[in-house]
Amino acid sequence: MLPFCGPNKLDNFFCDINQIIKLACTDTYNLEFVMFFNSGLATLICFILLLISYGALLSKVRSSSTKGKGKTASTCVTHIIIVFIMFAPAIYMYCRPFQAFALDKLVAIFHTVVFPLMNPMIYTLRNNEIKVAIWKMVTKTKVWGGK
Repeated sequence: MLPFCGPNKLDNFFCDINQIIKLACTDTYNLEFVMFFNSGLATLICFILLLISYGALLSKVRSSSTKGKGKTASTCVTHIIIVFIMFAPAIYMYCRPFQAFALDKLVAIFHTVVFPLMNPMIYTLRNNEIKVAIWKMVTKTKVWGGK
């Protein structure tokens, strides 16, 4: 039977309280820089690459003479809108220093709650049957001051 090989000391796993206090009181510039580099630049680069790829797609659609040109362009523009909706708050949150700004809470709420709901709404409104049903409901309830 093998002997139990547990840790000899718990010091190997836990920090000393002085080390924790020293870490808490250090300058956070390096941490902020690493966070900006990891999150902010990654988000910004993805956003730029997406815009470049959609720009190339739109230029190809524009130069082609296919039958579904309008629908393809419409889908592409819808995707670009979604990219802006999703990336704008992320870039706002991650591409700046760690300071509190007045819009932080509002942007965080929109980024986590409102904007994810926009994607299904935008694609649902592209469905003609949904558009007709909503238009019937609006005209039936006289929302816009109908007769």
